[in-house]
Amino acid sequence: MITWADFEKVEMRVGTITAAEAFPEARNPAYKLTVDFGSFGVKKSSAQITALYKTSELVGRQVIAVVNFPPKQVANFSSDCLVLGVVGSDKEVILLQPEREVENGLRIA
Repeated sequence: MITWADFEKVEMRVGTITAAEAFPEARNPAYKLTVDFGSFGVKKSSAQITALYKTSELVGRQVIAVVNFPPKQVANFSSDCLVLGVVGSDKEVILLQPEREVENGLRIA
């Protein structure tokens, strides 16, 4: 079990994907995403979401991400945030997103 204080350390925020491209250098199929978090800046993420999404349908989509992890090196790419999703029974990832458009950077509670 974690404490409430532990949970409060995890900073989840809403952002909008502004760019998505193939990431052939990744060990597992993934995309390189650029996500705008408003006043919290623009961050990049390696996301293993290729099973259900095409890059062309990701741009403009709002997502929820953890933004206070240290950068993680994935192949030749530095991933600054963790885009969140539900892992389905076939290991495909379904993105988490707000049920209506909201301001980028708002915190998830």
